[in-house]
Amino acid sequence: MADNGVAARSAAAGLLEQVLGEGKMLSEALGAPYMLRLAYDDRARAQRLASETLRSLERVDRIMKPFLRKPPPLAVHNVLRIATYELCTGGAAHGVVNDAVSSVGANKRTEKMKGLTNAVLRKVVDKGPEEWAKLRVPRLPKWLRAPLAQAYGHESIGDIERMHFTGAPLDLTPKGDAKALSEAVAGVVLPTGSVRIKDAVQVSALAGYDAGDWWVQDAAAALPVQILHPQKGEAIIDLCCAPGGKTMQLAASGANVTAVDSSDRRMQRVRENLERAKLSAELVVGDALETSGRYDAVLLDAPCSATGTIRRHPDLPLVKDGSEFGELIELQARMLSHAITLLKPGGRLIFCTCSLLPDEGECQIEDLLAIHPELEIDRDALKRDGIEDAWITEEGGLRLRPDYWAERGGMDGFYIALLRKPL
Repeated sequence: MADNGVAARSAAAGLLEQVLGEGKMLSEALGAPYMLRLAYDDRARAQRLASETLRSLERVDRIMKPFLRKPPPLAVHNVLRIATYELCTGGAAHGVVNDAVSSVGANKRTEKMKGLTNAVLRKVVDKGPEEWAKLRVPRLPKWLRAPLAQAYGHESIGDIERMHFTGAPLDLTPKGDAKALSEAVAGVVLPTGSVRIKDAVQVSALAGYDAGDWWVQDAAAALPVQILHPQKGEAIIDLCCAPGGKTMQLAASGANVTAVDSSDRRMQRVRENLERAKLSAELVVGDALETSGRYDAVLLDAPCSATGTIRRHPDLPLVKDGSEFGELIELQARMLSHAITLLKPGGRLIFCTCSLLPDEGECQIEDLLAIHPELEIDRDALKRDGIEDAWITEEGGLRLRPDYWAERGGMDGFYIALLRKPL
């Protein structure tokens, strides 16, 4: 059967143009009208092609460079990038090349470059797959690689980059029995209790989706609530709660949960996720810094650089440049200070960020403890199934990295610490 994927491939090139040309995150670009008009399968294919091409961009551009005297217009360049990725990773040459030429020819601004497109891709067909395997794993940009190498060493950065290039499996948090869920979805139970599916699947087609038996959540992202160990009837506030995975974990424990997020759009997603899982929480759209009340526990998953999620978001290092990190670090410190005021005597505070940068994790807790020596960091709370001693940091937090559990498919980068307020 002929490969008729021109719609998906053209859409994937359009996504690259928004990311590389307009500086949009891929998640934002997915809402473009041309994406919404696609059939579900084509939309999913376009998203996958764009994501994997961005993940492999360093290799893609190195493969094409000898065949281009100068960079073509971005729209054409991105069509070539999508096609090169496919050709070097097993795509059928006839369909890939024809669709690329058709895509370029369909645009009046680029139709004169059909011949160039065909010529370049024919050369990629001949030489690309062999050269692809010889190229190094794509590296992080210098603005991010340098501070991470300083924090973890050059060897570890290479390991992290390899996991970024590998991508991420699908992790599920079960509402009930993990073993039963793993059998139902053909997954495996991880040491921390999450269920992992390694092969690509349609999430909504998995067993238990409609019944709300589970939700998608990276294994690392599921640990803050496990470490908090919420109890039935406790009053717990989840600050910056969207998309709601931790809110659902808290609600499933039987706690009385208040969930806060500043975005009504993001909160709608939390609401939908709770409804599917048949769980309840009080949802508040507002500024976390303006919340009030007294709670048994506070969970602060603070806004951060999200550098721990590059396995899932390969566009992040291409769109961001680190210039916003200073403001984020300042905001985290303000949120931490406010979160303390929400605790009852003896209350517990979980601070976490999906970041690989110590400035957004270890350093925040060190600074907080210097200002509030009355707070106690709870190292015993980290003694949970699957957590390794080597992951526990000097100040008593938990540092997770993509290269941990490499043989299992890795995990997101995260920092987690549990603090207790005196009675």
